[in-house]
Amino acid sequence: MGELRYMLKPVESKPRRRYRKGSKYDPIIDAFLESGKDVVEVEVEGKNPNYVRMQLNKRIELRGLGDKVKTSVINNVLYLERIR
Repeated sequence: MGELRYMLKPVESKPRRRYRKGSKYDPIIDAFLESGKDVVEVEVEGKNPNYVRMQLNKRIELRGLGDKVKTSVINNVLYLERIR
């Protein structure tokens, strides 16, 4: 078997992990809440409406908005609806 070649480099500390705070779907929810509309159609370019619905539902649940907003897909069109 061949010899394993490697190199160790001393460092002062590990870098902090960079990750997104929030979600790229949060702006959709925020825009809907600020719009004042009761029902809106949501279209995300290049994404299946059912996939977007699942992502929005995760964010709605995580943010505690389940009593204010709901999603539905009808005839392959995604809707956000305000619960009153």
